[in-house]
Amino acid sequence: MDEIFDAIIVGAGAAGLTAGIYASRAKLSTLILNEGAVGGQMVLTEEIANYPGVPTTKGYMLANNMKMQAKSFGCKIKSNVKIAKYELEGDVKTIALEDGRTFQGKTVILTPGGRPRSLNIEGEDQFKGKGISYCATCDGDFFTGKEVVVVGGGNSALEEAVALTNFATKVTIVHQFDHFQAFQHAIDEAKNNPKIEFIMESELRGFYGNGQLQKVSIEHLPSGNLSALKTDGTFIFIGYQPNTEDLNCIVPLNERNEIVVDSGMKTKVPGVFAAGDCINKRYRQVTTAVADGTIAALSVSEYLRG
Repeated sequence: MDEIFDAIIVGAGAAGLTAGIYASRAKLSTLILNEGAVGGQMVLTEEIANYPGVPTTKGYMLANNMKMQAKSFGCKIKSNVKIAKYELEGDVKTIALEDGRTFQGKTVILTPGGRPRSLNIEGEDQFKGKGISYCATCDGDFFTGKEVVVVGGGNSALEEAVALTNFATKVTIVHQFDHFQAFQHAIDEAKNNPKIEFIMESELRGFYGNGQLQKVSIEHLPSGNLSALKTDGTFIFIGYQPNTEDLNCIVPLNERNEIVVDSGMKTKVPGVFAAGDCINKRYRQVTTAVADGTIAALSVSEYLRG
């Protein structure tokens, strides 16, 4: 008979790897199934400078350290797999892969992560991590004394723009409408900040530079006119997409397609937990994902003890 794991973790980002560390160290037989490269969003981050107790490090290095730590406690990791089907009801959960393999577990921790919404315009992929960022908290200090652009008009965009003025000498907000979708206090704070300027009814059309981002192309929507703006960096805040497309009708999702969990990272499905960027929460950082993964693994241990 095939092994029935105590815990199967879906996803090997910060939350999944942390859950793997905690679960396997608690002597639970643990398997991580990961559809892409181990590390999730961490491996897309050039430098991580705010992880407590760790000097500035490369994202992929932190991810690799977590991976090796999980494996040292006996956690099994299978990467570059594609999940075809989830069967999460009942005492034993089954996850089937497209290659025909199936794995069974007494519990499942869903940590598929998420991704910032992209503009999908020329140069975006080329300059990710080379001037384009999706996280002011992560990368703001790299733009100390420089000029940056912020794209978006919601709460996140305006709040992060204000936060960036602690580092940048100038922040230009580019927004597609003639009004913002943020709360009034966020709008007022941004408009009252002398370092912030606004380009309204406009959208970015391209990113350009030589190895590093140097300028953006902006279209004024009412007129169709294009202009170039020199910039040292661009922060994009147009929303966030949890990687939960395959989980609809399997676990409860909210209106933003985030997995709904309680404070113990439990879903409404008995024995199924979730953690990290895929769940209903406000802040998404490596540290918050690590905390979620810790809680999920501890909850799994408690659940299995009955």
